[in-house]
Amino acid sequence: METYLDNSATTMCYPDVAELVSKIMTQDYGNPSSMHHKGLVAENHVKDAAGKIAATLKADPSEIMFTSGGTESDNLALIGVARANMRAGKHLITTQIEHPAILETMKHLESEGFEVTYLPVDENGLVRLEDLEHALRSDTILVSMMFVNNEIGAVEPVAEAGTLIKRVNPSTLFHVDAVQGYGKFRICPKQMGIDLLSVSGHKIHGPKGIGFLYIRSGVKITPIVYGGGQQKGMRSGTENVPGIAGLACAAEEIYENFDAQHVQMQELKHYFIRTLSEKLDNIRFNGKTDETSAPHIISVSISGIRAEVLLHALEDKEIYVSAGSACASNRPHVSETLKAIHVQNELLDSTIRFSMSVFTTKEQIDYTIETLCAIVPMLRRYSRQ
Repeated sequence: METYLDNSATTMCYPDVAELVSKIMTQDYGNPSSMHHKGLVAENHVKDAAGKIAATLKADPSEIMFTSGGTESDNLALIGVARANMRAGKHLITTQIEHPAILETMKHLESEGFEVTYLPVDENGLVRLEDLEHALRSDTILVSMMFVNNEIGAVEPVAEAGTLIKRVNPSTLFHVDAVQGYGKFRICPKQMGIDLLSVSGHKIHGPKGIGFLYIRSGVKITPIVYGGGQQKGMRSGTENVPGIAGLACAAEEIYENFDAQHVQMQELKHYFIRTLSEKLDNIRFNGKTDETSAPHIISVSISGIRAEVLLHALEDKEIYVSAGSACASNRPHVSETLKAIHVQNELLDSTIRFSMSVFTTKEQIDYTIETLCAIVPMLRRYSRQ
């Protein structure tokens, strides 16, 4: 039974999304900057998409900037804000467990002369608000914090952080990487004090190569891509119309049945954790596993087996998972998130991430548990020889 449990890496497109993308690529393929009818049809797809996405955030369509995905959205938010506001200060704040799209961009900004504070997290991967408050300064121009950690599913106190930031220093901008949170939680940037929000299409059953950055009206930000002046000069280049329309279609669909899907994934997650805990010994689930955690991510350290070995053993049974974050899985690395929450050294290379979607079934979860219970004891015996 093919069982795909790597949905934090990417998801299958909704059938309606794939159909719409194909239609636009083969029928409504005009350039939205062209002045003829084909161009107007394409432009209308872009405008319609901005409206649909803005509605999911209770935002204005003018606040939606389309990008190539989460990484570009993060880069535009951090670099664009830092360069535009450097006269007000050069201090930035983020956390130790951010995605590489944030951490590597922060390193680059340090090379440009900015100062970055990296906040620690507790054993569940959560930022302490008192640490954030102590780090905020009069010259802090930006705080960047993820909504959901992509490795262990920790849900950061984003709304509380937004309130705190605006109370301590109202001019400090707040960016949230919501790549793993959008579609899994209801997000209202204005109510949460969020000024910028990054989202990726292929994490919510949309196409790859498309995403958006919510930029609150009035935020001072400078472009990092220059050219023909598309998207009000903020992101030059011909718009990816099929991707944009597909992203909006996915956003609309994932929020249409949001409550039922959220409960379904949460129940499957709890069932997986409870059942595997009863059947396998010497395993550790990382981070919180209750309703305060993300409904789709499960991080488990299985002692005595290297993650890569277990990953391929599961692959042989057509079960697909990740060893930590897929974004860096093509090269040896040690998870900064697992180190930050003080996972024992011997378990750092024995941690697997299972991540579900709206398409995950109980039968697939049962098959995965059954397979793990069969192969883990065997692999442990083999590893001791």
